[in-house]
Amino acid sequence: QVQPVESGGALAQAGDSLRLSCAASGLAFSIYVMGWFRQAPGKDREFVAAVSRSGISTYYADSVKERFTISRDNAKNTAYLQMSSLKPEDTATYYCAANRRSTAQAMGVSGVMDYWGKGTLVTVSS
Repeated sequence: QVQPVESGGALAQAGDSLRLSCAASGLAFSIYVMGWFRQAPGKDREFVAAVSRSGISTYYADSVKERFTISRDNAKNTAYLQMSSLKPEDTATYYCAANRRSTAQAMGVSGVMDYWGKGTLVTVSS
């Protein structure tokens, strides 16, 4: 069973930076659009960012634009989410997802993903 594995979640202070990684071994990685989603306690899961198969195109939720950067390394089967200027409202479990059929632009509204990771917890204190 292929499952992406997230890492890099931690306790951070407001204003800090963190980098999340999503390793997807066993997957034909380069044919999947990769995305990051997050779910805060008591809230629905929400789209954060997506990167195209080539890594050239990226899309972000308005709440993280200018602060977060998504990227991927197809040679390493890994996607990344560089988070800077963290805010307490960024506190959530962050999930990566892989979608073979979607475009990166549509990832936020693509209901069904091919693969989900189990998540990594990011906690930002004020």
